[in-house]
Order: sequence, then structure tokens, then C-alpha cells
Amino acid sequence: MGTILTILVNAAAFFIAAQLLSGVRLGSFVQAIIVAVFVGLLNATLGVFLKIVTLGLFSVGIFTLLLDAILIRIADYLLKDFEVRNFWWAILLAAIVAIIDGVISSIL
Repeated sequence: MGTILTILVNAAAFFIAAQLLSGVRLGSFVQAIIVAVFVGLLNATLGVFLKIVTLGLFSVGIFTLLLDAILIRIADYLLKDFEVRNFWWAILLAAIVAIIDGVISSIL
């Protein structure tokens, strides 16, 4: 899947998940695109570093979900118009985004 399509799929996943979860506030779909790009950049930089530091522990199963939740919380801290109330909401958001992303990616 191309980079732009991946960003749009992730943005759609963030937007849908934000509509489903009361602990997540996302202003608009444009803001969802910004969040998707920002979390993607965090995952490509800080995420890779964290996977190396933890000796790959964060690269399997539930630990990947925790890593995604950590990156979502960092994005929450740094981005305006994106709010995740606490770490539990971030974990739930990461899980729903992963599920939605997987479903949409399998269709395309």
C-alpha cells in the first residue's frame, strides 16, 4: 500500500475510533490526518528506538499495543485538538485503530 493511502487509512481509523470512544477527542478528519502522520513519524523514529532498547520485547503481541499507546500519549501531549484522557483510553484507541486499520487494509 502506498504511503498516502496508508496515511489516509490510519487517519480514517483514528477518526472512527475517536467517534466511538468518549475518552478521545479529535477535532476533524484533517486533524486525524495530522495525528496519523505524527504517530507514524513517532513510530518510525522513537518506536524503532524503543524496540531496540527493549531488545525486541515491544515488537510482539500485547507489547506492540502498549508501545502504540505510549506513542499516542506523546502525540496527545504535543498536538493541539487531539486529546486522550489517560493511558487506558490510549490503549483502547490503539487497539481499535489496529483493528480498523487491519480491516480496511485487507479490503484494499
